[in-house]
Amino acid sequence: MTFLQDLQARRLPPVLPEGMTAEQWPAYRAKLLELFSREMYGFTPPPPGEVRCEIIGSAREWAGKAEEREVKLSFDTPGGEFSFPAHVVLPYSDAPLPMIIYMSFEPYIDGYYMPIEEVIDGGFALATFHYNDVSLDERDGWLTHGLAAMYPRRDDGTDWGQCGMWAFGASRVLDYALTLEQVDSQRIFIAGHSRLGKTALWCAAQDERFAGAGVNNSGFGGMAITRGKQGEQMCHACHIQRWFCGNFLRWVDREAEMPFDQHMLAALAAPRLLAVCNAEEDTWADPQSEFMALYEASRAYGLLGVPGLAAPAEYPPVGAQFPEGRIGYSLRKGTHYMSREDWGFYMGFFGKANHE
Repeated sequence: MTFLQDLQARRLPPVLPEGMTAEQWPAYRAKLLELFSREMYGFTPPPPGEVRCEIIGSAREWAGKAEEREVKLSFDTPGGEFSFPAHVVLPYSDAPLPMIIYMSFEPYIDGYYMPIEEVIDGGFALATFHYNDVSLDERDGWLTHGLAAMYPRRDDGTDWGQCGMWAFGASRVLDYALTLEQVDSQRIFIAGHSRLGKTALWCAAQDERFAGAGVNNSGFGGMAITRGKQGEQMCHACHIQRWFCGNFLRWVDREAEMPFDQHMLAALAAPRLLAVCNAEEDTWADPQSEFMALYEASRAYGLLGVPGLAAPAEYPPVGAQFPEGRIGYSLRKGTHYMSREDWGFYMGFFGKANHE
């Protein structure tokens, strides 16, 4: 089956209503955001009025090229003050630099998936936090720890899941990053891998202050189209229910009836930069379904007068990279991992002066 035949067979809901104009996009965008909040990720509470920062520990240098600082970010919630640590790496530079805010699986900065010196040499500042410090990624206990314990729960199936909580934490790191004179406030990007890739996409959809997102091997519940997906599918959602809202489970075995799919979520990044990396052997994530979402999301970019995915209407071969539009895509060899090759693609894509 060719790409276009596969696309037609999946019978996706249109990413844009017929005859829609660019002037109608903001109102339609708000409706899409409400739809995904109600049916998939849950409603995120309003941002706090103030995020307080305290530098903790002593600063250290990275190879004489950058300063690293550890900070504690604090803010008020209905349940009292909440705080979590973050690490910030600021390269020495005469001009403000773009920054990548990376949600990490590790509690320390020089951990898994993190080629820090390459990021510094690539001309980027970096901020990172450990996702468990925001919401504990465990089936037992997550409701009584972290952000979940600080906000009242909804009882109508629309309470926020952990993807929403981790995204909320990333936005608080952004609050702090926007106060740093070493950082270009117009070029701050969110990035994550796997479940945190799902989170990066949802974060960018909600928080338009981010200049773009790097979504790595996010698969089901992230960049991959749900209808017809291979690997992880809706039938597995009950095992990761806490990442989403309760209403999402209503669509198990009813994917074809959903009034939404992930191409519509990807469209919420428009007209900002959106970069996606996949791996050939990561069939659980399903690179073909991710590529399909980007192809369809490009319609929203076109509506807004900018190029989306600059790629032919066919599934890409291994090794393909498409960095020319405002949607970038890379398919490498290998497995489910955020590699140096992936980081290189994100930095090259985000570092371009423009994507016109």
